[in-house]
Amino acid sequence: MKARVHVMLKDGVLDPQGEAVRHALGTLGFAGVEGVRQGKVIELDLAEGTEEATVREMCEKLLANTVIESYRVEML
Repeated sequence: MKARVHVMLKDGVLDPQGEAVRHALGTLGFAGVEGVRQGKVIELDLAEGTEEATVREMCEKLLANTVIESYRVEML
């Protein structure tokens, strides 16, 4: 079984990578991009029967910095 974890900076936290991407898109001629937030996706291959609560514990302890990041878990 698999799980996919989406990690993003929380609203209000500065995102310098996202700002660099927004600027680069404008430089390349893509008008109308007013903001970019960059995050990460982590895919986990898990033993059958692993519960979502276990994946959430992984996020809380390692995969996400919960002070500045939020996360969403998808069990696939």
